[in-house]
Amino acid sequence: MNTVVSESLKQAKKIRRKKGKVTQVLEYTAVRALLVLAGVTPLTVLHIISSFLGNLFFLLVPKRRTIAIENLKSAFAGEKSDEELRTIARRSFMSFFQTFLEIRKLQHFFKASNAFQQLTELSAQDLDKIFQKAKKIHDESGGCIFVTPHIGNWELLPQLSSVIGIPLVVVVRPLDNPYLEKLIYKDRSESGQLIIPKKNALFVLQKTLQQGKSIGLLPDQSTMQGISVDFFGRTATTTPVPALLSTMYQRPIVVVACCRNADFSGFEGIVSDPIWPEQYTSEKEEIYRLTKEMNKKMESVIRRYPEQYLWMHNRWKSYKNKKGVFA
Repeated sequence: MNTVVSESLKQAKKIRRKKGKVTQVLEYTAVRALLVLAGVTPLTVLHIISSFLGNLFFLLVPKRRTIAIENLKSAFAGEKSDEELRTIARRSFMSFFQTFLEIRKLQHFFKASNAFQQLTELSAQDLDKIFQKAKKIHDESGGCIFVTPHIGNWELLPQLSSVIGIPLVVVVRPLDNPYLEKLIYKDRSESGQLIIPKKNALFVLQKTLQQGKSIGLLPDQSTMQGISVDFFGRTATTTPVPALLSTMYQRPIVVVACCRNADFSGFEGIVSDPIWPEQYTSEKEEIYRLTKEMNKKMESVIRRYPEQYLWMHNRWKSYKNKKGVFA
């Protein structure tokens, strides 16, 4: 499998958008300095820094601000005022920065033998009990397909799965800066889980399930190779990979998330009931059904914590000459 991963990494590098070396080095230096600062800064201060960076990004990047507000207007049409939606969008930008600062600060928790006990002290619930539900589903199904939207601190989930003993292969999107990718990739790999790039990952994922391990995916972003299913009342292109693997290997899809408390004092874990594949006469219809159920459960989580979701992504992007799996 390592050979396959190595080849996938090589191919991922080929598709990076070209950036000047000076720009790459400046990006790397800024992010590295920020992560070093995060490692020695109390969580309460990191929240203040995240708020500042999020507000700055919200003000200075109008393209992402517009996408976020338009996404929210579409998702919560008639439910929230324009002022409420703008506030949610701004807080979403703050949450984005807090995710990456938090994970550097919290890495030391997972190196301790009592990691869950320490992390639970920062939470409003027993995280061990919540995520043992995920462990039980993994054990009973012989490996499953864990999916999470880009909400709360999704970077904590591989760490949590490692602590409770779920062997996991996590698929990530490659970055267009090789220096930055090496830095972020190293941090992600410290969880002890196998991290692979999105490009040509299907073969590795099939092998993973055959070996009784689980998969971690973030399937809530638009993709040209997706199928069109409902998400917040609108048709959105969604990857069929979780449903495809579910039907091929008869493994459940489980929606998970790790979100912050309302007062940012800790975290709340979410583990859905498993979505099992059923007997079907049409594989295409079953893949659509599973994908719709997956989106519905992710939407439910996002509705509970809208200010922690990545609204700045163009989720409802349309594609010319779209290449769907059933095209």
